[in-house]
Amino acid sequence: MGQTGRVADGRSGATRLGDRISAVGRDSHRRLQTYLIVAVQAGLAAALAWVLAREVLGNAEPTFAPAAAVGVIAAALGNRARRTVELVVGVVLGILVGDLLILLVGTGAWQTGVIVFLAITVAVLVRGTGALMTQAGGTAVLIATLTPTAPDLELPRTLNALIGGAVGLFVVLVLAPLHPLRTVRRVAGPALERFARDLTASGRALAGRDADAVEGVLDRMRDAEPELRRLGEVIEAADEVVRLSPVRWRRRRALAAYRQGAHHLDRAFRNSRSLVRRIGTALRDDEPVPAGLPVAVTDLGEAVRLLRGEFLGTREPVRARERVLDAVRAAGAACRQEVGFSGTIVVSQLRTVANDLLRATGVPRDEARRMVRRAAAGY
Repeated sequence: MGQTGRVADGRSGATRLGDRISAVGRDSHRRLQTYLIVAVQAGLAAALAWVLAREVLGNAEPTFAPAAAVGVIAAALGNRARRTVELVVGVVLGILVGDLLILLVGTGAWQTGVIVFLAITVAVLVRGTGALMTQAGGTAVLIATLTPTAPDLELPRTLNALIGGAVGLFVVLVLAPLHPLRTVRRVAGPALERFARDLTASGRALAGRDADAVEGVLDRMRDAEPELRRLGEVIEAADEVVRLSPVRWRRRRALAAYRQGAHHLDRAFRNSRSLVRRIGTALRDDEPVPAGLPVAVTDLGEAVRLLRGEFLGTREPVRARERVLDAVRAAGAACRQEVGFSGTIVVSQLRTVANDLLRATGVPRDEARRMVRRAAAGY
């Protein structure tokens, strides 16, 4: 029997490892689908920046122009316009501080350290971020170390920064902007399906009084955090595109609904983790579980699944709202039966998640609260 148990455990471990590898593969594929456009934009921007700096402006050392363009493209999605400004300002700060100090103290090892220190200090004083400080410090190093052997470095460096930043923005906003709605849907679809699946699994575990299964759901929800962060990044990038790209302006209104919905869905997901954690506590404490409570949690998962279809299909999420209220009604009926301390908190958390989901469907705050209260009372 012990031998059989060890073999079964080994197979179970192998199965879990296979599941984890499959999950990593799926996640990598989704990331590639989402961010492949960034690689295309970076290659295009680097080539254009080099051609413009070398062939059009006659810059004999155009290296920094494509580097600056790639720096803009590779900046955090949604912050590329700000990154371009920081890049140029950082270069100018480094040049000004470097030139001034070279005139005063000359060049050398300790002078380079002082120049870099003061350049970054000035960047901090103007409330610069890490990108601005990096550019200021890097430019100060170049000015301090290369000026003796490569005079007149300042103007080419500044021009290259301007060219690279401008080309990077031109590529991401005009030449090859991402499709905002398509990109958001590509990331939101799997994230919402995973959210729905975890809630449904929680309801089934509650019905079967399986505390171990609840712990598994919690682990999966923790693993889903990067997916949620990726959704936030993509929405931020899409928002930048529809604000600044003339070819995507007409998508502003549609994206505004996605942005508002995603904010409340993020809150719903985080509150759901507290709900699932409390389900596990109720099961470990052997509290009573009225039949309506697992139904309520399962209904909540189905509401997220319906919202996914309506959200991605840009349809009015009427069915999702109804299923959310069904979940609240079932939880309210369960609460009026015998429930323990943790069961009462499960009901309370479910109502909080329901409010978040209603807000995600576009229901105003006060109306969402009123709808939840009425459904909890059985109306």
